[in-house]
Amino acid sequence: MGATAALVSDGVSLRAMTAADLTAAHALTDELRWPHRPADWEQAFRHGEGFVAERDGQIVGTGLRWRWGPRHATIGLVVVAPACQGRRIGHRLMSALLDGLDRHTVLLHATVDGRGLYERLGFVRIGEVRQHQGNAQPTPPIALRAGWRLRPGTEADLPALRVLDAEARGMPRDALIDDLFRDAEATVVLDHDDHACGFAILRRFGRGHAIGPVVAPDAEGAKALIAHLSGLNAGRFTRIDIDFASGLAEWLETLGLLRVDAPTTMLRGAPLPARPAGPQLYAIVTQALG
Repeated sequence: MGATAALVSDGVSLRAMTAADLTAAHALTDELRWPHRPADWEQAFRHGEGFVAERDGQIVGTGLRWRWGPRHATIGLVVVAPACQGRRIGHRLMSALLDGLDRHTVLLHATVDGRGLYERLGFVRIGEVRQHQGNAQPTPPIALRAGWRLRPGTEADLPALRVLDAEARGMPRDALIDDLFRDAEATVVLDHDDHACGFAILRRFGRGHAIGPVVAPDAEGAKALIAHLSGLNAGRFTRIDIDFASGLAEWLETLGLLRVDAPTTMLRGAPLPARPAGPQLYAIVTQALG
């Protein structure tokens, strides 16, 4: 990425984001009442690269991108200060983030306000995410079929978890999965005859805790993983962002996790590989990371 973009007539310039910008970036999302903690920003920046928009020495916009292997990327945390919206700053940030990604499949989750911009930049709708959150209720375990079981994840499982996530998301994210595992309060693995077929992670995020990613071969396996972690977190604020096509939305509400938002999943470039069989992604990591 170029270090600095040309100054335009409204006095706003773009430059590469650095670690020194994270405090101001967090203040920007805090102003918009987004839930991200400083630690959430640090983790996102650790795996990606971004731009900031500046005016009079003040950061008024941010955007990050994450490259997952040679052909895939996600974009998120595209934020413009309320006082500076309507000046095409978001468009300039997105143009900078997309520079060099012409051969990549790029995924993002769009707010209602951002969807029009992303469509003009060549993104198309491929689905929806449902954001559910609330104080998790005590949850009875989901009965599993013979030969299936849940068990705690260990470091020895990491190679299998990386493969499961890559197959389910369609992008290799080994460093991210390792990081999430290290920071997790709990990782649970779905086993079939001593073979890992799914997993889910409970970790600190935003206003409390988040469950994600959740990877499973079917909806019943996903429910078993989610119910286990939700039960562990009973009485505490818990968030999960699911693929709406998973059909889990109504069931999640019985766990005390109510729907609060419905971002649009959008893609630019070659479609993600279709996987009618094998591990499926039932809950994403975050709306930014995918």
